[in-house]
Amino acid sequence: MEDHVLPGDISAGDLITLPGSTDTVEVRTVRLGQGGFILTVRPASTSSPGAEHTVTLTTKTRLLRHGRVPIS
Repeated sequence: MEDHVLPGDISAGDLITLPGSTDTVEVRTVRLGQGGFILTVRPASTSSPGAEHTVTLTTKTRLLRHGRVPIS
């Protein structure tokens, strides 16, 4: 399932591709920030907490959602 979605339609566990990238990342958290959404993501190919980083996106940024992973 691949969908083009907005950051407000993303939740923890979604697998997405960020604009300007070809890598798939797993969304860990989604927060509302000033001017957009703040996502904490990590590469989908690792479960290492050290690989997490934050990305701030405007509310109109289009993302490609690939599916979901179960959150433990």
